[in-house]
Amino acid sequence: MSIKSVFAIPFAKQVTKRVFKWANNPHKTQEKVFKKLIAKAKNTAFGKDHDFASIKNYADFKKRVKVQDYEGLRPYVDRIVAGEKDVLWKGKPIYFAKTSGTTSGAKYIPITKDSMPTHIKAARNALLFYIAEKNDASFVNGKMIFLQGSPVLENKNGIKLGRLSGIVAHYVPQYLLKNRLPSWETNCIEDWDTKVDAIVEETVNENMSVISGIPSWVQMYFEKLIEKTGKTVSELFPDFNFFIYGGVNFEPYKNKFETLIGKKVDYIELYPASEGFIAYQDSQTAPGMLLQLNSGIFYEFIPATEFFDENPTRISLKDVQLGVNYVIILNTNAGLWGYNIGDTVEFTSLQPYRIKVTGRIKHFISAFGEHVIGKEVEKALNDAIKGTAINVSEFTVAPQVNPENGLPYHEWFIEFENEPENLEEFAAKIDASMQSQNIYYLDLIEGKILRQLVISKVKKGGFHEYMKSIGKFGGQNKIPQLSDNRKIADVLQDFLI
Repeated sequence: MSIKSVFAIPFAKQVTKRVFKWANNPHKTQEKVFKKLIAKAKNTAFGKDHDFASIKNYADFKKRVKVQDYEGLRPYVDRIVAGEKDVLWKGKPIYFAKTSGTTSGAKYIPITKDSMPTHIKAARNALLFYIAEKNDASFVNGKMIFLQGSPVLENKNGIKLGRLSGIVAHYVPQYLLKNRLPSWETNCIEDWDTKVDAIVEETVNENMSVISGIPSWVQMYFEKLIEKTGKTVSELFPDFNFFIYGGVNFEPYKNKFETLIGKKVDYIELYPASEGFIAYQDSQTAPGMLLQLNSGIFYEFIPATEFFDENPTRISLKDVQLGVNYVIILNTNAGLWGYNIGDTVEFTSLQPYRIKVTGRIKHFISAFGEHVIGKEVEKALNDAIKGTAINVSEFTVAPQVNPENGLPYHEWFIEFENEPENLEEFAAKIDASMQSQNIYYLDLIEGKILRQLVISKVKKGGFHEYMKSIGKFGGQNKIPQLSDNRKIADVLQDFLI
């Protein structure tokens, strides 16, 4: 056992105790964060425009600051991009995390010297919780791979600009650098196909113990490893025992992953966003991820069913309930105020506060008033797969409003690795789960407004080809798993079997 792994266990236990100190005092912790944010930002342009100096409590804040997305804050962000300081947060950001917006074009999310350490500490703590729970840190002796965007950064009026994962690559602790793959040169490759091929070459003969990334892109890496060697991932990397992921619900991918790996492994889910590191999985037995209450973010929540109302309910942490689908709103030490990142979450525990991501507020289907959300389609697919040898590589769902024949329906585009023997029976299982979860969908089926869903089989590699065709192949790009229109569905027609 190395010195690193010997010292990692007591350090991990010390850190988990510190974390649970604030996690067990959640409302006091959030109140402190709120007051600190308001005090530090009161002399910024945004703080003056919204009279932060007179804010005494959360009720005052709600009166002065409306809920907004990137477009709402864009006039302030544009001033920062142009070189102005003290706009949303004191001074200037140290980075802009560049993300692609659907209506805004490129988005420049500020990261400050106050917010950057919280990204790093949360990612570290997720690993430390795993070490403390397992009482085992042997994985630190093996090689670790993080599939991420290029660490090459641009310059925007003196502020460094890049993808969040590329920015974070500059903060890998020194003691992990010699264990970390791929090489810097390989990480800088922009073309994803070329990059994954290079990663395979660099890792195929190594002792990989930790692998991390968005599941669909890690799956591509695994497939290329197997194609090259004819061995499962666990045969190649016998010390690989857990996978770190974020960005999507992993359940629909789980069967496929365990087939590729060749054994069951542990999983650690993270909830990092350019706007802040929101949560991470702190337990292998308790569902959900621990909400980061002490990381410079004051959270608000709006019931998803009310979000598009004129005056929706807007609450702080102390008023949330289990089993309610909320839109999560952030106020951060990077200067984001009343900021809707577009995600919906549900609380799995209130002691401590743990959440699971249920989807995107803009990713839903209600073409007929059915109000179908991401959590429902993911559960329905998983219900149909459970206990079978069926493996799904990727999927997305869209409404078919004007079919050539018969009633309208939901069209499921699925890329199978191992497909069902009877596709109609498989579709019926998914549909039964949808009906049991969503009363509106059930009513539409029973009322003969909709007919049972239809599965369209996407050819192997079809989703990757689709992503290439729209210029969003690799890195942090993800397929929306449902949409209220045919924009994706119409293009996918070119990639069907």
